[in-house]
Amino acid sequence: MSLFITSLNSGSNGNCYYVGNEAEAILIDAGISCREIEKRMHHLKLNMENIKAVFVSHEHSDHIKGLPTLIKKYQLPVYIKQATMQSGQLHFESHLVKTFNAHEPVCVGKLSVTAFPKFHDASDPYSFVISCNNICVGVFTDIGRPCKQLIQYFKQCHAAFLEANYDEEMLDKGNYPIHLKNRIRGGLGHLSNRQALELFVAHKPVFMSHLLLAHLSKNNNSPELVYNLFNANAGNVSVIVASRYEATEVYHITETGALPNFFPKPKIKKSPTVQLSLSFV
Repeated sequence: MSLFITSLNSGSNGNCYYVGNEAEAILIDAGISCREIEKRMHHLKLNMENIKAVFVSHEHSDHIKGLPTLIKKYQLPVYIKQATMQSGQLHFESHLVKTFNAHEPVCVGKLSVTAFPKFHDASDPYSFVISCNNICVGVFTDIGRPCKQLIQYFKQCHAAFLEANYDEEMLDKGNYPIHLKNRIRGGLGHLSNRQALELFVAHKPVFMSHLLLAHLSKNNNSPELVYNLFNANAGNVSVIVASRYEATEVYHITETGALPNFFPKPKIKKSPTVQLSLSFV
């Protein structure tokens, strides 16, 4: 069995990532409208009926804007932390609300979804790893700085959505106010190109086939710059820059090497609880 992945949108204007097998799929976040999700999936020849659940990383608007309508219309289970619901002022029918625990896989059909905490300025933020039949895909965005558990899960991925939000020089010389610059680069904001590249070069597994660079800043990054930077270090990995304006192609992920069939729990302190907004990133 294979996994199929696409970024339906990626950036501060909305984030939504699709991971599924031939018969069932999940979305990570729904930061674009339900109508736009439907439109883009139809264009990609992906079936809305295959979506069995939505997992929510955190409550910032670019990750939840389309969530209420999507969940209500399709009566989808939504896996979300209580603190995220409260901070995002989200309300769903009670029978649709599910929760998850860090490092404990949740089964959605034949898909297994494992969440782990990350450093970001939200109430209780998480990244996700989705696996099926020894194929593993990671969704790693909105991360203030890499941690040991991110490295551990990244090493298990055949494909990954990895944040490369900003070029450090562009951010430094740009016209953002200093307080916003400091929030972006201050350890609870976003990964820079350099941080993401260091993670990729040092820890990409030999069986990784696809890297989708995600959540690029409109003002502090360049798709061409980040593609060239990563592609020069990619080896056999296909590098794709996820757009903030349209969906990527659907990529077919197959098993190309050995993968552990378990996710040990890393020992690391949970990210501190800080509530800020990065809606202008």
